[in-house]
Amino acid sequence: MNKDQVKGGAKDIAGKIQEEAGKLVGSKEQQAKGLEKQVEGKIQQGIGDLKETVKKV
Repeated sequence: MNKDQVKGGAKDIAGKIQEEAGKLVGSKEQQAKGLEKQVEGKIQQGIGDLKETVKKV
């Protein structure tokens, strides 16, 4: 596991929390920011996965 995978996972979780908090307070802006953070996290995780695959080859 590399730093991109870890940071990406953390961003994804933080985004989910932010999205849910936005839902609780009725803030569409916070929900959107949370979804954006989740996408960034998934992309970063994918980059980390790719690096691990390349390292194994």
